[in-house]
Amino acid sequence: MTVTAQAPAPEDTRVSLTFAKALNTALADEMAADSAVVMFGEDVGPLGGVFRITDGLTARFGEERCFDTPLAESGIMGMAVGMAMNGIRPVVEMQFDAFAYPAFEQVVSHVAKMSNRTRGKVKLPLVIRIPYAGGIGGVEHHCDSSESYYAHTPGLTVLAPATVADAYTMLREAIRFPDPVVFLEPKKLYWTKEDVDLSALRAPFEDSAPAADPAIGKAAVAREGTDATLIAYGPSVSTALSAAEAAAAEGRSLEVIDVRSIVPFDDETVCASVRKTGRAVVISEAPGFASVASEIVARIQERCFHSLAAPVLRVTGFDIPYPAPKLEHFFLPGVDRILDAVDELQWEDK
Repeated sequence: MTVTAQAPAPEDTRVSLTFAKALNTALADEMAADSAVVMFGEDVGPLGGVFRITDGLTARFGEERCFDTPLAESGIMGMAVGMAMNGIRPVVEMQFDAFAYPAFEQVVSHVAKMSNRTRGKVKLPLVIRIPYAGGIGGVEHHCDSSESYYAHTPGLTVLAPATVADAYTMLREAIRFPDPVVFLEPKKLYWTKEDVDLSALRAPFEDSAPAADPAIGKAAVAREGTDATLIAYGPSVSTALSAAEAAAAEGRSLEVIDVRSIVPFDDETVCASVRKTGRAVVISEAPGFASVASEIVARIQERCFHSLAAPVLRVTGFDIPYPAPKLEHFFLPGVDRILDAVDELQWEDK
């Protein structure tokens, strides 16, 4: 009797990670891989940040590489510019979205313009991490959706991950990117959890790994469908997916596109979906006037006009200051508002 040896079962490398832990792991992995990477901001040291994204980094890498700063966002950003000009790769945390406004002059006047000003001789490889958007019951100055300001500023790359895997991958890509990146972290997603293959996520960043297909500049099809396309980014992606699930129960097939990279924008993936379905709704928490959602609508209208069976609609926050916590559920796009918009896509012409 011949006994054939059985191959060992592949090792299960999947782990359950929160969005916050994925970011923390990405930071730790990049700091371990590159001694030029430093992390600083308000309370990011021993405390680990308000949302604990930097938890344990000071203990592991020392106060020279993960440290607290004074409560002075303009100073934080100015210091990051000087560091990046001199061979360091700074990652800075703006503690909340609206706290970043005092640093905005530095971002617009120096961060976004330095490469152009020096004809590419001086690069600024820095990452500006911004916990942003609503859904956590925060008060004014703690729940702004400020992506349009950054997207409107030439010279900045603007990213908004919506999944645990993208949180890890896109932050590592951002840190390695040669130009400045505004990295928008949806606060309401920090505590969401997914099972991910951490070894597979790490593999493209190993020294001997082949060049990876970057997430920067690439949208993703989060759910396939045939009747209409929902286009969202950051905190709105999960809402769009919930709306698509509810629509499926009613017999309507909705495709969901996760933009991921606001700047640069992936026209190819978005337009391929809209040309397939003929209808589109753009979803965002930010107020709708002069917004990223407005830009996406314009790009679709320009590129897909002859494929559209109905005007492209938007479901966004209202054009008002962010409301009090008990009222934010009226302000934020929800499943019902999205489905109402889908119902308005001139289905009688189909």
